[in-house]
Amino acid sequence: MNRLRLWGKAVKMEIREHKSTFAVYVILRALVIVMMILQILNKNYENAFLCILTLFLFIVPSIIQLQFRIELPKTLEVIILLFIFSAEILGEISSFYILFPMWDTVLHTLNGFLAAAIGFSLVDLLNQSERMEFKLSPLFMAIVAFCFSMTIGVLWEFYELFMDQFMGLDMQKDTIIHSFHSVLLDPTKSNIPILVDNIKDVVVNGKSLGLGGYIDIGLLDTMEDLLVNFIGAFVFSIFGYFYVKSRGKHHFATRFIPRRKKHSRDYLHIVKEQSRK
Repeated sequence: MNRLRLWGKAVKMEIREHKSTFAVYVILRALVIVMMILQILNKNYENAFLCILTLFLFIVPSIIQLQFRIELPKTLEVIILLFIFSAEILGEISSFYILFPMWDTVLHTLNGFLAAAIGFSLVDLLNQSERMEFKLSPLFMAIVAFCFSMTIGVLWEFYELFMDQFMGLDMQKDTIIHSFHSVLLDPTKSNIPILVDNIKDVVVNGKSLGLGGYIDIGLLDTMEDLLVNFIGAFVFSIFGYFYVKSRGKHHFATRFIPRRKKHSRDYLHIVKEQSRK
């Protein structure tokens, strides 16, 4: 219990460290709490649980900073908080994914950018370690950051597929198309793709759905997500490359790359020392 109390105090100090970040945290936290109360009053307990999960995710960046003794730039931390709020509260509960078709695309692009920044920082911190007997080139670090981001994107698509197949959700959103090619329709069984064109409607169990086209179940959505993740990862990898070349001097990428925490801001260590006195 004493250990949890120490962590709780250190997390509070970490959250309050940057005034701008703390202000965003307080505002978003208040909005989530209000949303949670409304969901409970409406007896929508699944969304209420999602709000609780969001509140926990808000403190994860601070926990990571304490545990690994790294400093998240204010810009990166604010974007992470806004990303969590946009994905969970606005996207899921407020149905922004449905109301604004580009909402999911924007978030996946941002995810690719941020994941590349995190992957780059992991290599950069390792590269600056005095224990390392070799140094990695800027190009190699950029490639690792890009591959790390794409791996995170692929794993997320695996997660969406799992939830759709086994939990009955629809995270891989459907797309209405008007033509497609399929070898299944080849009467000669010769692996020849047959064009089905000018599709006007889909009939399911004898009932017209009135969609004006054919339903592509998740494939195009998944590929679009990976494509925009690719764009976000590629853009940051370029920034990361020039960041290392200039060693971070007056560079845009410094706003997104975590660095080692100064000893004077190692709040977990400070709290532990205070408890011993």
